[in-house]
Order: sequence, then structure tokens, then C-alpha cells
Amino acid sequence: VWLFWVQVSRPVCVDVPSETEAVVGNPMKLTCISCMKREEVNAETRVDWYYIPPDEEPIPIYLFDGQPRELEGPWRGRLVWNGSKDLQELSIRILNVTMNDTGTYKCVVFRQFEFDCYSPSVTNSLVINLVVREEASDDTTALYSEIMMYVLLVFLTCWLLVEMVYCYRKISKSDEQAQDPATNYLAIPSENKENLGVPVTE
Repeated sequence: VWLFWVQVSRPVCVDVPSETEAVVGNPMKLTCISCMKREEVNAETRVDWYYIPPDEEPIPIYLFDGQPRELEGPWRGRLVWNGSKDLQELSIRILNVTMNDTGTYKCVVFRQFEFDCYSPSVTNSLVINLVVREEASDDTTALYSEIMMYVLLVFLTCWLLVEMVYCYRKISKSDEQAQDPATNYLAIPSENKENLGVPVTE
């Protein structure tokens, strides 16, 4: 009887900061991640997204309370739920970004846990300052990384060629050394070859 042990792997939650630059006409993901421990996965979760105008009260723009739901406002029809199934990622995506989308966004996560003896709750929030540009700005980090990648590729190629030439020369030299005794043997006259096999006796 063969027994197989299968362990179901759980997704790993990593708290990744949100992008803060968007380009007009492109979609933009506002990343909101709230990691939970393994025993907390079954919590009831509510997510409120707000837009915060300067010197004004926050404006609710999106709600997740069992189901994602857009709210009335300038963003209606352009917001899409982009959260994960286990509700550790609670992101939204703005479609067709405009210059008016520049500003401060806030993600508020409320969780109600159900344990045997008590039902604690916790609230976390994340603020994202979004800047919208007409054209994508140059990413110097990505440019330097690409340059270093090509430099490393050229270096490895040259190193490989040098190793191949070195190995070829080493093999050729070994072959020449192996051929020298055979060549010397062929150069010996036939009468001397016969004497080579006769032992000398007194």
C-alpha cells in the first residue's frame, strides 16, 4: 500500500507599497494589502476607499462589504475591484486615469474576528498620494538595471569565449604530446625496431 502525503500550500502575504505615479489614459492600481495570520483568515472584512481633497472631508468612492460596490461620485464606472480571494489584498484599479485623479486616497480595512471565547476587531488604514502625469517619467533605476544586465551579459560571453579557447589549446597540446612517441617510433629504422624487442644477455 502506497501512502502519499499532500500538503496544501498557503499563499504568502507580502506587504507591497502601492505605485504613486499614473499616466493619463492608462489604468492605475491602488495597492492596499493587510496581511493576516493563518488563524485569522476567516474574519469578516469590510474595506472603505476614500478620496481626500485638500482641506476637505474624505469622500467615499468604493466599498467592499461581502461584495465590491462602487459609490456615487466622479470615479463611478472607472473603479474595479482588484482584491485577492482571501481578502489580504484589498486593492482597486482606476480605469482611464485623468489629471483630476491626482490627490490622496485612503484605504480603511476593518476586520471582525471570531474566536472561541471572544470576537476582537481591528482597523488598519493606508494613505496613497497619487500623482498623474501626461507622459510616463523615465525610471532611472530600471535604466541602470538594464545597462548592468547588458554589461554582465557581455562579460559572461567574453569569459566563456576565453574558457573555450583555453580548453581547445589545452586539448590540442595534449594530443600533440600523445602523438610524439608514436611519431618517434615510426621514425626508427626497421632493424632497430627488431632490436628493441630482443633482451640483452651476457
